[in-house]
Amino acid sequence: MGRALRRRSAGTDRHPTDARRRLPANDRREGVIGLAQRQGALEIRQFLRSRESVVFTMAFPVIMILIFASIFTWDITPGVSFTQYFVTGMIATGLMTVGFQSLAIQIPIERDRGVLKRLRGTPMPKWAYFAGKVIMVAAIAVVEIALLLAVSVGFFGLELPSTVGRWLTFGWVTVLGLTACTLCGIAFSSVSRTARGATATATPVALVLQFISGVFFVFTDLPVWMQQVAALFPLKWMCQGLRSVFLPESFAAQEPAGSWELGKVALILTAWCVIGLVLCLRTFRWSLDR
Repeated sequence: MGRALRRRSAGTDRHPTDARRRLPANDRREGVIGLAQRQGALEIRQFLRSRESVVFTMAFPVIMILIFASIFTWDITPGVSFTQYFVTGMIATGLMTVGFQSLAIQIPIERDRGVLKRLRGTPMPKWAYFAGKVIMVAAIAVVEIALLLAVSVGFFGLELPSTVGRWLTFGWVTVLGLTACTLCGIAFSSVSRTARGATATATPVALVLQFISGVFFVFTDLPVWMQQVAALFPLKWMCQGLRSVFLPESFAAQEPAGSWELGKVALILTAWCVIGLVLCLRTFRWSLDR
């Protein structure tokens, strides 16, 4: 009798994680995926409820294309219109806005309101918070790209890539660029200590990068020192990679190196993914008192 009671008490005293360890691998995997999906759906709903975020993040690049493509109607080089050139920069800008700027503003607001501190005190694992942000960024980026391409094709005659290779290039440039921007946005969120300072801190950085990275102007028309500064950051390489997708092969001669340098584009964007991850791990703060 005593041995039976001891066996029962030993079973009830086991830590809850012991039970989770006994779950089949498939069940644990489904639990992780389900938690990430629920957190992602929550982040998307919160984003859509903020009209300011929706307008600035999603509508701003579309408005800029409508304005610039309507004003600047000439060709940059024979067979390459300004619209074709500009849309590549605005897609890259849209990715940076969704990944870098939105997170660099959202996270300080949540930190200032104590949301992060409360989340840290709940049983929800920390990774779920970041998984939700990543899912939100990816979902908004897909919609953003679709809107930009639809407007450019429908109103300004943009030609979509005609080969599988170009679509593959479009895919990996988008994924690497969005990943780098997302990680850098999470890391940059620790720069501002207040919700009020978040917009004032992140927006100028994003605007400066747009002006020096060949978004609003042909990159080779910029001063050489400005090109060299832009080459240190991912936006310039995102724009260059996307130009290789939407512009004819002959335009590669107009690039600073006389070619698309896709290998270098991949290398630098991957390096920024690593840099962003390291900065996130070293600088992210859940509360202002740390």
